[in-house]
Amino acid sequence: MKQTPNRGVRPRTDRSSPTSAAPKAKGAFGALIPELQRAVTAAGYTTPTPIQEQCIPHLLQGRDLMGSAQTGTGKTAAFALPLLQLLAPNKRRPARGAPRALILTPTRELAAQVEESIKTYGRFLRLSQTVIYGGVKQGSQVQALNRGVDIVVATPGRLLDLMTQGHIRLSDVGIFVLDEVDRMLDMGFIPDIKRLLAEIPDKRQNLFFSATMPPAVAKLAETMLHNPVRVALSHEEPTVECIKQNVVFVGKHDKNSLLVELLREPETSKALVFTQMKHVANRLLGKLNDAGIHGAAIHGNKSQAARNRALEGFKRGKYQVLVATDVAARGLDVDDISHVINYDLPTEAETYVHRIGRTARAGAEGNAISLCTAEDRAYLRDIEHLLGKPVPPDLDNPYHCEEALHSTLPKKGYGGKQSQRSRGRRSRAGSRR
Repeated sequence: MKQTPNRGVRPRTDRSSPTSAAPKAKGAFGALIPELQRAVTAAGYTTPTPIQEQCIPHLLQGRDLMGSAQTGTGKTAAFALPLLQLLAPNKRRPARGAPRALILTPTRELAAQVEESIKTYGRFLRLSQTVIYGGVKQGSQVQALNRGVDIVVATPGRLLDLMTQGHIRLSDVGIFVLDEVDRMLDMGFIPDIKRLLAEIPDKRQNLFFSATMPPAVAKLAETMLHNPVRVALSHEEPTVECIKQNVVFVGKHDKNSLLVELLREPETSKALVFTQMKHVANRLLGKLNDAGIHGAAIHGNKSQAARNRALEGFKRGKYQVLVATDVAARGLDVDDISHVINYDLPTEAETYVHRIGRTARAGAEGNAISLCTAEDRAYLRDIEHLLGKPVPPDLDNPYHCEEALHSTLPKKGYGGKQSQRSRGRRSRAGSRR
């Protein structure tokens, strides 16, 4: 959604008449009920994004939908707004432990942010929601379920745990949303999704979102969707086109010095730095702190409370830098990130698009800088093949390395010969929640 210039103004928290002094809604927003139109306006949005324009009318008609879109396109609002509108007319109090809608996400951070969006858009409706994920005690989650909630946003592992314990049942779910299904596949969650599908009524509306559509994801879509509407946005629309991309060819031992120099540039006001490995994120954060650059790290070995503190500090400006691994940063939504820096190039080209989409949010411009060593050159070629064009090189950088520029070394997974994807699948039992 495009925002008005006063986007930083906090919305009022009263629940007065939803039709008071609201500007006329544009495009697909015009089909929303007054309570939702008011919430959208209060959040500072005026015009729907392409994914919202294409999804909202079909979803309001109760159609199943298969959407393909990158993060940063307004995808959450594209399904959250119609979901809230479809639930709003039912004044029945939800039964204990029996939600009416279920939204499944691959990571805790994404689940928390989707639930926050549900709160924002549903603030003038009498609907309730809760978020369920691992890494924290389950007591408050169980209490919310016992009170009865309309909407549950969850990660698969903790949801299955609570189902096994008898705290939640899915027999009343009428709307089921699967978000970022390709990442679910990467993290080994597809068997869990199939278990959950067996507990949800056949008569339901299904919303299926995936940035990419590998065969396993397409097969899952065929089994759960009924005559779906298909909505697809290309990789370049609308996130990549707003991002200034550069690659710096650098020697392995110069990466830390180069990163420090990049972060000290005045225009680098808020940077998200990606590493492949958790121990590299920790080590790198120490180097940055030693250089006087304030930062925090999020990755799978951090407790959920620590991850929340790091993310909140980054959002508030306490930290200039957030060092993250891909899984931990999935779904991260911070509007004013000036730079995404790939300290390590991703081993899968699609992940590059996910990463750089963390900048240039809400129509703003952004910067993406990739550090490429000789060992990474093959991954850069894959990225450029996916984009259909080369990433512009910064050949004048003082850390430029000709060996990295002309390297023909074959691919090698970070941390050894085993690929990141296979490592993730082997370890998913210990990190699924």
